[in-house]
Amino acid sequence: MEQNKVGNYNFVAEPFHVDFSGHLTMGVLGNHLLNCAGFHSTDRGFGIANLNEAHYTWVLSRLAVELDEMPYQYKKFSISTWVENVYRLFTDRNFEILDENGHTIGYARSVWAMISQQTRKPADLLTLHGGSIVDYVCDKECPIEKPSRIKVDDCEPDTTYEAKYSDIDINGHVNSIKYIERVLDLFPLEMYKEKRIKRFEVAYIAESYYGDTLSFYKQKINENEYNVEIKKNGGEVVCRSKMIFIN
Repeated sequence: MEQNKVGNYNFVAEPFHVDFSGHLTMGVLGNHLLNCAGFHSTDRGFGIANLNEAHYTWVLSRLAVELDEMPYQYKKFSISTWVENVYRLFTDRNFEILDENGHTIGYARSVWAMISQQTRKPADLLTLHGGSIVDYVCDKECPIEKPSRIKVDDCEPDTTYEAKYSDIDINGHVNSIKYIERVLDLFPLEMYKEKRIKRFEVAYIAESYYGDTLSFYKQKINENEYNVEIKKNGGEVVCRSKMIFIN
């Protein structure tokens, strides 16, 4: 049973998934993490297809990724995932990223909510399949810090962007990975030539939709740390992010 609590999934860093340095992009890695969460939950009876039948779905609330290195093109790598905690309205899911030799190169922590597709409000996870989701709680170690509370002081927007067709996912709102990609684009290419991302955090606060104008506010905390806040249509905060670089 303990072995069944952890899902393990294999990947290859495809050349069209890497950046100019030949390493997998954070957006693609984020997409793989979300896919692994989907594979793991589906295999155990609480995937999106099962939830959709009862008009519920999973939404990602927080994600923190910490890396010692990023997979290089054509290299095989794997991702393990497991459920750390289940609360009434949220569940904590962790990930371990391993290279082709099985050595750990990174970890990730995530927080998810199950919401009603009709009301968009959180639902009680402990009523899902009679609370059987708690049977998959696992005490496997995840040594990185939990997602932090990100704060951005008032400042002028760095840039704005109008949500378009390719940003919209099956739930009808801007895909969570699109925010990650837009945040990455706030930094010049030279920055990525000199440094790499050590830790990336994102906190999703509200949904945005096709045609919404997203404003990006970037605050430099120190030489290697930046906080970002995204607002829609000049008002409501939809997302906050933190990036920590390393030379």
